[in-house]
Amino acid sequence: MAEPISEQSLVGRILTPKGWVSGQLVHDTHVRAIEAGAVARGAPRIIPGFVDLHVPGGGGADVMQGADAVRTAARLHARHGTTSFLPATVTAPQDVLSASFTGIGAVQGSREPGEARVLGAHMEGPYINPGRLGAQPPHARVPDTEFVDAVCAGGIVKLVTIAPELEGAMDAIRRFAAAGIAVQIGHTEADYDTVREALAAGARGFTHLYNAMSPLHHRAPGTVGAALALVEYAAIIPDGIHVADGAVRAALRAIPKLFAVTDATAAAGMPDGPYPLGGHTVTKCGDSVFLGTDGNEEVLAGSALTMDRAFARLLALGLDIEDVSRRLSTYPADFIGRWDRGRIASDTWADLVILDDNDAIAKVIVEGEDIARAD
Repeated sequence: MAEPISEQSLVGRILTPKGWVSGQLVHDTHVRAIEAGAVARGAPRIIPGFVDLHVPGGGGADVMQGADAVRTAARLHARHGTTSFLPATVTAPQDVLSASFTGIGAVQGSREPGEARVLGAHMEGPYINPGRLGAQPPHARVPDTEFVDAVCAGGIVKLVTIAPELEGAMDAIRRFAAAGIAVQIGHTEADYDTVREALAAGARGFTHLYNAMSPLHHRAPGTVGAALALVEYAAIIPDGIHVADGAVRAALRAIPKLFAVTDATAAAGMPDGPYPLGGHTVTKCGDSVFLGTDGNEEVLAGSALTMDRAFARLLALGLDIEDVSRRLSTYPADFIGRWDRGRIASDTWADLVILDDNDAIAKVIVEGEDIARAD
């Protein structure tokens, strides 16, 4: 368990929901006060810690491997600015998924020093289209009401990715939404009208926009067209590999609360080489992760992205710090109903990122704890 945090203070320019405030931030595990006052020229900027809703792994560990692997990923991503996250399971048999949820739940209930907070699980599959697996293992299937209800009752899964064209998918979407589980559309061949029906049933967003979904065509808008036309939220991987910058810009114009995810695999934070992803082996080559062991496959298999790099990439696209902060912190927290995360306000968790003069991350604080930074 993390040690109790005594009251501390930080001085700088603080990004609050109402804008920048110069002064002092007082916190223990939570933000206790934001006191306006004069600060020295060059005082650091303090922004909310990053919230990542799609993390299959990191630091060499795959979250499907159990609690110890989840903790390894939690430590890796905390050092890169992620203060809370959802470990993402991959498509697998029901018993394997259930065991993975048990491991994630154990970490969710007990954060240890140096870790980002686990907020629950993102169940990415098994209810996805077998024709749009991407790097997902071949265990896709149609929704099973008994398992859907077990997931709803379990309290661990907070986000589900589903292909709405599957038999029984609309009923599953309604059940998940009624249980307070956020639903994203992904790994899908759905057409525009099917997506509209899924949104009416309770789906609210899209998983790694553009990737593993039916594309936009002017006479067949597909899933991508529906996302650009109809929703407030969608997730995107801004690593410069999964989505070209021009497509990111188009999504930023169309989707008001587009937010960033890493989709980081075990390869994140690690040297080039092979790593696990569920039942697959994937290979990190430079900044990319591919399905297979030789790095020559064309199928992207998640990423090696960390949130500090996502922050820098969105700044490089011309977004200001306030906008980038919302897309890495506030919007993802809001999407899963965590109003106590992703913002700096009285009584929210003291999840903070402190920036240096070059807008790089100088310090990370998780629930009041100062986390050792990565190189």
